[in-house]
Order: sequence, then C-alpha cells, then structure tokens
Amino acid sequence: MTLPIVLTDIEGTTSSISFVKDVLFPYARERLPGWVRAHAADPGVRQSIELTALEAGTNPGDDEAAIAALLRWIDEDRKATPLKALQGMVWAEGYAAKAFVAHVYPDALAQLRAWHAANHPIHVYSSGSIAAQQLYFGHTEAGDLRELFSGYFDTTVGSKRENTSYRRIADAIAAAPGDIVFLSDIEAELDAAHAAGMRTWWLRRDGAGVAPGTGPHPVVRDFHAIKL
Repeated sequence: MTLPIVLTDIEGTTSSISFVKDVLFPYARERLPGWVRAHAADPGVRQSIELTALEAGTNPGDDEAAIAALLRWIDEDRKATPLKALQGMVWAEGYAAKAFVAHVYPDALAQLRAWHAANHPIHVYSSGSIAAQQLYFGHTEAGDLRELFSGYFDTTVGSKRENTSYRRIADAIAAAPGDIVFLSDIEAELDAAHAAGMRTWWLRRDGAGVAPGTGPHPVVRDFHAIKL
C-alpha cells in the first residue's frame, strides 16, 4: 500500500503570513539594492540580474534598471523566479546574523513531525526559491526542521495556479497525483492541484469564508483536522 505523500505550501499554511510580509519582505527590500550592487559579479547573482532584465525588458548591462524592477516586483508581490532567488540570498545573511527566526504554527509542527514519524514523504511547494525554503525550515523557532522534508519545489516547475505544475511535481517524485495531498490557504492553487488529480485540504486559519464540507477542498482551521 502506498502511503499518501504530503505537498505543502508555507505562507499561510505551515507558517504565519505576517512573518513573511512584515519581517522577511521588508528586510529584503531594504537591503536588496546595496546587496545586489555588492555581489553583482557573483555568477549566481549575475544570472538573476540578467533574468530580471530579460523579464522586465531592460538592458542586461543596466544593473540599476534591474534593481528598480526588482523593487517594483517586491511592491507588487510578484512571484518572479529571479527575485525569489535574490531574496533568498539576502535572507541567508539575515538568518546567519540571527536577525530573525522563521515562524511555524505549533499544530503544523506537531502534525508534520507525526507524518514524518509515520513515514509519509513530505514535500514543500512555495513561490519562494528552494534555497529560501531550506533556509526557512533550517532556522525556525523550533530549530532545524529540514529532516522532516523529502524535497522542495519552487516556481521553476511553473506557477502554483497552473495544473501542469502539479503534474510536473508528481512526475518528479515518481508518484501518481492521486497519492499526493496538497495543503494550501489559496483556493486557486488548490483548484490547480485538484485539476491535476491531487487531493486537497484548504487551510482557513481564521475560519472565515467557506463552510467545512463545501466545494472540492475540505476546509480546516489547523493541521490536526487533516486526514491523509
């Protein structure tokens, strides 16, 4: 018998939206311009700058135009892959300096540990880069949680609102979509995962909006109510 595989979002699902919005994003926005200028010759940074220029339609050699585009994307909360990569690099320095530690809801932590102990593979799918995801779970209030996860996915597999992205994830982990349970607080993401054949659970931590038992996605307020 195949054990169900868990695929989880981070922001609003395992962790507080406010930590990401009020701590991580402002930290990166304040430091990103100077950090990009200081590290522009680094190969990974250079690649992200050039990808930013390509996506923004600016001159690849004009780093200031790329920086302006990156700041605009932060303000728009745009899920641009080069932005997410650079944010992750800036956050790495913040974690190393102990400027902050990542938030994880106690119910999510307890259930993730229980699923891991029961040998359910757990994967992460977030708009943040894979490096940023690993940093996040490596520096939480509860310590290093990376041992709980079997793998990570970001927007390099596609948008979280497109069903093809979830099919790619299923292919990558050699699993049938029906054996994967996707957890998120965003209905459009759940719709896409459901269309790809995955089972879904909708985290509504404020309890508002949708009554439990309605629609294709069972609605829960915390991880304890999720049944694999």
